[in-house]
Amino acid sequence: MITLRKAHERGHFDFGWLDTSHTFSFGEYVDPAHMGFRALRVINDDLIAPAQGFGTHGHRDMEILSWIAEGSLEHKDSLGNGSVIRPGDLQRMSAGTGVRHSEFNPSPTERTRLIQVWILPERSGLAPGYEQRHFPPADRANRLRLVAGDGRDGSVKLHQDVELWTALLEPGRSVAHDFRPRRHGWLQVVRGELDLGGRTLSTGDGVALSEEPSLAVRAETPAEILLFDLA
Repeated sequence: MITLRKAHERGHFDFGWLDTSHTFSFGEYVDPAHMGFRALRVINDDLIAPAQGFGTHGHRDMEILSWIAEGSLEHKDSLGNGSVIRPGDLQRMSAGTGVRHSEFNPSPTERTRLIQVWILPERSGLAPGYEQRHFPPADRANRLRLVAGDGRDGSVKLHQDVELWTALLEPGRSVAHDFRPRRHGWLQVVRGELDLGGRTLSTGDGVALSEEPSLAVRAETPAEILLFDLA
């Protein structure tokens, strides 16, 4: 079964410093029909104004992934980590028993586009942790690259049975992914237009896949995708 979640159907708020779209219920946006998908709890598409950001705040019992689509993001947390993440960097913060952090656009002139993902962990009460890795464009060009999962192939380690794959596609190029039995998929279009079996997908669109043996998409324009393979 293939179910589309079009970009314009998402929850949307513009706070001036932050223009944000929520694929699933989050904060003031509550939609009982879209509370998450399998272990996926949050996919937020955030545009952060120059020299603005999220002040220090806390989380518990969540795997939090940050993927930068545009600009950069300065991160600081109560574990002592501090870094600036840029396109191609994947950051994983395991909130576990509790962690506090801040996220800030360090540029005085350029906006930041952040795709932030929350994944329910395999169990509560994990020790907080942090990991960050860079995946250069050449590794993602016209192919799916594993960037998070069980830690193989240099991927970020997740405390859940979830794999995250990503690809940068040139027009006319395709990628395909096979799902093992009893697996599910979520495709998120970061940018561009793609064809999925005759369906047109655009920037911000999401697709839920259940009981599908495989997924194949072809880029109509330069495109970037995130693909979650879920138990």
